[in-house]
Amino acid sequence: MKRLTSGFTVLSIFLILGGFSYAAEECAGRYGKGPNEFSLATGSPGELGLLKGLAEAFNAKNTTTLCWIKAGSGESLKLLKEKKVDMVMVHAPAAEKKAVSEGWATNRKLIGSNEFFLVGPKDDPAGVAKAVSAADAYAKVAKAGAKFFSRGDGSGTHKKEMAIWERADVSPKGDWYIVTKAFMTDTLRRADKENGYFMTDSSTWVAERKNLPNLTILFRGDKFLVNTYHTLSQPKDTTQGQKWAAQFIDFVASEEGQKIIADYGKDRYGEGLYNDAKYASQYDK
Repeated sequence: MKRLTSGFTVLSIFLILGGFSYAAEECAGRYGKGPNEFSLATGSPGELGLLKGLAEAFNAKNTTTLCWIKAGSGESLKLLKEKKVDMVMVHAPAAEKKAVSEGWATNRKLIGSNEFFLVGPKDDPAGVAKAVSAADAYAKVAKAGAKFFSRGDGSGTHKKEMAIWERADVSPKGDWYIVTKAFMTDTLRRADKENGYFMTDSSTWVAERKNLPNLTILFRGDKFLVNTYHTLSQPKDTTQGQKWAAQFIDFVASEEGQKIIADYGKDRYGEGLYNDAKYASQYDK
């Protein structure tokens, strides 16, 4: 009996350390009832329901279940590197390319895009609406000492924000610069409540704007604000769900998957929340 227990313990440790298991409570959403489960870490595509739509279409043709782990791009890549998830959907191009070059990620495919908007109070105390570039908009906020919200979480959004501050030659600090350590929707709602500026992705804005009476779009259109999404998965035979994750990536990149992405949100919001890979390719540098 003692020998059997020890064997079971060793097996459990092997499964956990080998990346072949993850706790059910980590799943922010579980889509499907098939025996072949794989895990995916992402932020807004999961928050806004796009991931669920893609998973349901994929599961209908496969004996699969998708476990969604809610995480920003930075944390998603960390989970992938630590072999705690089978795949990710992220928007952090430099970090993605580094992951592939280092060999702990593969299957990097462009799947779509959205863009960033700088939103803020309708009276626009910093004069952001008169900016000629994203860097100029940020410089105006800093000069005015106007309240600005940052996720500060290492996500793709946060990395883009910091790159813009660098372009503006500004090191943001002081009472006006508020770090939330929260996801996109939560930070956007706080900016609305406290009449501050925030850089949000366009898909979250479209989905949430009816709940944001105090904010408006003040700056958009800089090519630097276009946000491309890519998939990445574990290398072959690394984790138990890698096979299914790789097949899911192929599905998302297929004509059927791309149509789901391009059409998602039109029935509820009158416009799609994301652009497909064909549109995004012009910005995929």
